Formats: sequence, structure tokens, C-alpha cells
Amino acid sequence: MPTQTHNVRVAIDGPAGTGKSTLARKLAGRIGAAYLDTGAMYRAATLKVLESGVDPEDTAAVVAATKDLELEIGSDPSTSVVILEGKDVSDEIRTSRVTESVSAVSAIREVRENLVALQRKLAWSGDRSVVLEGRDIGTVVLPDAEVKVFLTASPEVRAQRRTDQDTAAGRAADYDEILAAVVARDEKDSSRAESPLRAADGAVVVDTSELGIDDVLERLADLVAKAQGK
Repeated sequence: MPTQTHNVRVAIDGPAGTGKSTLARKLAGRIGAAYLDTGAMYRAATLKVLESGVDPEDTAAVVAATKDLELEIGSDPSTSVVILEGKDVSDEIRTSRVTESVSAVSAIREVRENLVALQRKLAWSGDRSVVLEGRDIGTVVLPDAEVKVFLTASPEVRAQRRTDQDTAAGRAADYDEILAAVVARDEKDSSRAESPLRAADGAVVVDTSELGIDDVLERLADLVAKAQGK
């Protein structure tokens, strides 16, 4: 008689360039789960700020610009769809101008509160397992997630991955500039007052610097299987 399994919530955190998005998508597809890219939500909020002509450092103006964000985000791990005010901005939110400002916007308490509330709603609304990835899923959004993982890798490895990713996507990419941006964002994200980047209590820390995607995926799949009672 097969062992009964149950739905689980998987929280995958870590800095940019650790393979979070790729692994979260692959894991969701493998276990038949919904997928939620929370980083894309903050990028969409940042794009809204920039398009509104607001200075990302102007807290009051950022809060006003993102208060009633018309945002839809897909849960299918095989696609990446982000709709902002009726427009598909899936590619636009990955541009360098958004990347340069997203830390400032996401550090604002009111912005985080609004998006965390939406993330929790999405995580609880489905009838299947869900994989969420970001920077504070295990620490803030879903501290009671059945599976919590913190991915890491050296800044140099992450910068090279981002350079390769941008080049493959046809975007201009300079390794030295990207490395400097990676280091700067790490500092901002780990030192901010609101939801600083860190491993959640009970999270499994995985260094992906020398590991291939498939190797990490197998480890994550094993963690999920154990949580499901398989």
C-alpha cells in the first residue's frame, strides 16, 4: 500500500545568482507544485516606482506609488509571467535599471508588508504544494514552511552566472560591473532593518558554488520527499 503524502510549502531563500529561480521552477515542476517568484514581485514594484518618476530613496513617494499595486504573477513553473497594470513586464523587470533600484524599494517596510501579505495569500490559496523563492520566505513570509532551504554561492560565481544569463538573453553584460553590483546588493540586503537576508531557523544551507543544478535539485527533492512522508 503506497504511503500517503500531503501538500507542503517549500521556502527557498538566498542571494541573487545562487540558482534560486531555476531550482525552484524545476522543483515545482518535478513535484507538481505551484511556483511563486517573490523577487519578481519586488521587481515589479520597483518598475512601477521608476515608471512613476519616483526616486527609489524617497520612502514616502515609493509607498504612495506602490500602495495599490495592480499585480498578477503566474504560478506555472514552466513559464514566467508578471503582469503589471495589465501589461506583461516579465522581461522589463530583469533590466539593469530595475536591478540597481530593487534593494532600495524592497527595504521599505510598507512595501514589504503589502507584498508579504499577498505572498502569504497566494501560498495558502491553492490545493497543491507550493514552492516560493526569495530572500525572506523562511524568515518572514512562511516561517512555518515544511521545507526551508538557504542557497548560497561565492560572489564571483554568482556574478559569472548573471553575466552568462544576461548574455544569453541578449542583454549587455559586463562581469566586473555585475560583480560590484552583486557585492553591493549583498551588503544592502544583509544589513537592512526590514527582513535582512539570512538563513531561517531550521533551514538547510546549500552552497551551490561547485554543484550543478541537477545535483542541488536532487537534494531539494529528497528534502521534500521526507517532508511528505515518502
